[in-house]
Amino acid sequence: MKILKELQELQPEMQNWRRDIHSHPEIAFEEHRTAKIVAEKLESFGIEVETGIAGTGVVGTLKKGTGNRSIGLRADLDALLIHEANEFPHKSQNPGKMHACGHDGHTTMLLGAAKYLAEKGEFDGTVNFIFQPAEENEGGGKAMIDEGLFEKYPVESVFGMHNIPGMPVGSFAVKPGPIMAAFDIFNVKIIGKGGHAAMPQTTIDPIIIGTKVIDAYQSIVSRYIDPQEPVVLSVTQFHGGDAYNVIPNEIEIKGCTRCFSPKVQSQLEKQMRQITESICAAYGANFEFEFEHRYPATINTVDEAELSGKVAQKISGEEMVNLSPTPGMGSEDFAYMLQEKPGSYIWIGNGDGEGSCMIHNPGYDFNDEVLPIGATYWVELAETILAPIS
Repeated sequence: MKILKELQELQPEMQNWRRDIHSHPEIAFEEHRTAKIVAEKLESFGIEVETGIAGTGVVGTLKKGTGNRSIGLRADLDALLIHEANEFPHKSQNPGKMHACGHDGHTTMLLGAAKYLAEKGEFDGTVNFIFQPAEENEGGGKAMIDEGLFEKYPVESVFGMHNIPGMPVGSFAVKPGPIMAAFDIFNVKIIGKGGHAAMPQTTIDPIIIGTKVIDAYQSIVSRYIDPQEPVVLSVTQFHGGDAYNVIPNEIEIKGCTRCFSPKVQSQLEKQMRQITESICAAYGANFEFEFEHRYPATINTVDEAELSGKVAQKISGEEMVNLSPTPGMGSEDFAYMLQEKPGSYIWIGNGDGEGSCMIHNPGYDFNDEVLPIGATYWVELAETILAPIS
């Protein structure tokens, strides 16, 4: 593995940065401490900094040479509303909040690359280090774009990276086309007629109706969507009732869908609404139906994905880079940036040994061995794209 010597030597310091961020997690649009750390470090590297984009976003700009080419490298800042189960010294000090997705590691790897590129980078053009807030559910990437990110920093291409537990340390995966799914949410309220549980004949029981609706939803993927289209429809919440002897007046059903096609997104919404309406009508209930499009699919452009793969192979060797991974059904708001600019989103291995649990788990932790590897990828990518023309 060809890790840059300076970044390997920087690993202990990067580890300290990462663990400090991990122990002070901040959720969407509240990343004030983290953003301050990022801005101060970038400034200490001699990089021009703008703060406050979309509230807590930070962009560092580093220009060398006379070239007009410009790229964006993006990391995410926010944590999750999860109570950490780990007991190591750098565990979360903010109860109920946790870096359970590795954004602390993503931020640190980009900071390490920024330090190297500022001190030793050989390139001709501009690198924009984009530290984005609110990746988890709240669309901080879109918020930065809406506030003029790419007007002020007109990059020709933009790149993202995410760790994946279960992939060996030193491995990468990237492909052209869809790499992460679109993410939509639904909120359904079924309004019946409450009453005494001993006299159900006097009620319109929304719980019974709700179970029928949920059961029917499960037929959408298997019977209404092309079986060659990857789709997930998950009901994750069912709320209703407050007492043992009372049939409630209404219940709520909530959940999310995942897919890669706008056509399928429309099919899901249409079919779910139709099922809800028909079943409620059959039982004499009313309903409220909300289907909200959150994140689009993350779709890599061909040239940028192929370039990312070649850079990863240069670092880790061909055998450690999967150029045709199965797309993930998770979602990413980096998708919004890829709707605006060519670019790619690559996966980096977080380890496949015992205890390497998946992200969004209360026992997760970013693997500090990965820090110099990811930072090296960012450096090699920037220097490859912005190589001086001789």
